[in-house]
Amino acid sequence: MNAPRYTLPAMLLHWAQAAIVLWLLWRGWTMLDLPKGPLRSAAYGLHKSWGLMALGLVLLRMVWRWRNPPPPALAGGFEAVVARIVHRGLYLMLLLAPLAGYLASSFTPYAVKLFGVELPRLGWPDEALNGAFKAVHVFAVWAIAGLVGLHVAGALKHAIQRDGTLSRMLPRWLFRN
Repeated sequence: MNAPRYTLPAMLLHWAQAAIVLWLLWRGWTMLDLPKGPLRSAAYGLHKSWGLMALGLVLLRMVWRWRNPPPPALAGGFEAVVARIVHRGLYLMLLLAPLAGYLASSFTPYAVKLFGVELPRLGWPDEALNGAFKAVHVFAVWAIAGLVGLHVAGALKHAIQRDGTLSRMLPRWLFRN
């Protein structure tokens, strides 16, 4: 199919974000069951660092998308509306989750670190504010999980229909005969 395609940087940014977000979801849910100690602290540290990387990546994606608009949608009507809502919801939650996580961490007695480098504190130890931002973080994470599920379901629908939508976000070499 010769439909307009996403640019290679857009593809790379999308798939890098997908990999990081899936890892963050897995790490976030599995680290909760770890007993307090060095292993749990290391898991939280990695989760926070990669969460900040995900924030930077989504900001980069937004700048890229602003300067390089995506190709027009192949679908129309209700399907296009749902796709637009899911995409915008994903971008919003991909901003909200790491920001809320960073703010929750800022209202603890512990320093926020990016791969070991201490970052500026945006708050002070405050259990109520920590809890509020943690609740927003958890909400945003569950919203991401649901929206990713809808996004994957839509991609599978397009793959089954072979309508060319999915192939626009994958390298051409995957579709050679």
